[in-house]
Amino acid sequence: MTANRLRALFVFMAMVATAALAHWATPTTHLSDVLGKPDLEKIFPAEFADWRVDVRAAMILPSPQTQALLASIYNQTLTRTYINAAGERIMLSVAYGGDQSDATRAHLPEVCYPAQGFQITSNTRSELVLADRAVSTRLLMSKLGLRNEPITYWLVVGDRVTVSRTDQKLAQFRLGLKGLIPDGMLVRVSSIDQDMAHGHQVQAKFLAQLAPALPEATRDRVFGTQHVER
Repeated sequence: MTANRLRALFVFMAMVATAALAHWATPTTHLSDVLGKPDLEKIFPAEFADWRVDVRAAMILPSPQTQALLASIYNQTLTRTYINAAGERIMLSVAYGGDQSDATRAHLPEVCYPAQGFQITSNTRSELVLADRAVSTRLLMSKLGLRNEPITYWLVVGDRVTVSRTDQKLAQFRLGLKGLIPDGMLVRVSSIDQDMAHGHQVQAKFLAQLAPALPEATRDRVFGTQHVER
């Protein structure tokens, strides 16, 4: 057999092997079908500790274009404003998507807020301990005109908390090796506060009081499974 024919045969065999590997490694089962889809209304209580839903708070809806995008990515969304006895208000936004593959990955606040005209003036990484779990978070400061809105958020992909695209891809890849298409839950809290440090402090207090109020069986879906070492 000539060198050209050997080279052609080698290329053909490599193409067949690549196609077979791609087929074998393509996830086929949604994790949400294994674990079940969460019910956000039931998971997040309307009242806990010193907080309750502020029924007088005006609901600010995104633009029709943004709503259409959210509907294409997420199966469920939950938006509430809570108030405590001191008059502090926290806006909670939770979005759940059953398919966290490349085409339908969650859109992070760093992208969504500027798309609505906000400027992100600060973006740092932090960590909270919630329900005995180490939860990596992003702390943002956003600004639109006179509105200053500190933000705390994280995204759980499968059972791992992620706060970057790299984290998302690694979680996606890890579950993909098991033949699973991961789901994702984006949890975001924000408040209107010119003092970024104070805003994030109140948000941390809110989340610390919210965590034990969630049904225990749902905490892995909301906070991930990385427990704090004792």
